[in-house]
Amino acid sequence: PTGTVPRRRPPRSDMGRRLTLFLLPLALLAAPAQAEGGTAAAEAEVKIEVLHLPEVCSPKSKKGDLLNAHYDGFLASDGSKFYCSRTQNEGHPKWFVLGVGQVIKGLDIAMMNMCPGEKRKVIIPPSLAYGQQGYAQGKIPPNATLIFEIELYAVNKGPRSVEAFNQIDKDNDKKLSQLEISQYLKEEFARDGKKRHPSVHDEILADIFKKNDHDGDGFISAKEYNVYQHDEL
Repeated sequence: PTGTVPRRRPPRSDMGRRLTLFLLPLALLAAPAQAEGGTAAAEAEVKIEVLHLPEVCSPKSKKGDLLNAHYDGFLASDGSKFYCSRTQNEGHPKWFVLGVGQVIKGLDIAMMNMCPGEKRKVIIPPSLAYGQQGYAQGKIPPNATLIFEIELYAVNKGPRSVEAFNQIDKDNDKKLSQLEISQYLKEEFARDGKKRHPSVHDEILADIFKKNDHDGDGFISAKEYNVYQHDEL
């Protein structure tokens, strides 16, 4: 899918990551334009060099997984650094969902089948990065080939996994009611332990249905929930 310019980062807490079940995670380094053509052709254009591979390489990342990683970005033309995750967000690694357009297409490809602790150096052509228009705000010129050095820390089940859906779907009817999601939110708030005004619960619940109940029937179906299409419900 086509990305947009970077927006604010997702929250670091477990509470925040769980709430991304519905409030779609925000982009970290998404591109305003993506390449055209098939996946096979695109993969051939991304050059991957494995710098470090742990003895135990499991689990391997796949589309829809929630990854935690640090990465630095350089311009291939002169080696200048245009992005460093360690200088943002108090130095915390970035959380993002793989393969859904939260990062540029080239990174989505480059980080597939990667395991926790692995380090890679990848070269991404302009067609899988910012293309002919570049990205001025990120100091990336038009038609720029990019180099990323990536260190992956964690591979978790993504926020739209079958397991997450089934956890909320208490009556196993393959759709989520307002009562089920309300109960889920109450449990998450209890785990988080922070004091909140009661209206916060109602506001989040209303927002969830506004963004996910596309047919307006008062339920979030498996199809409406599983927007990443990486699992079958």
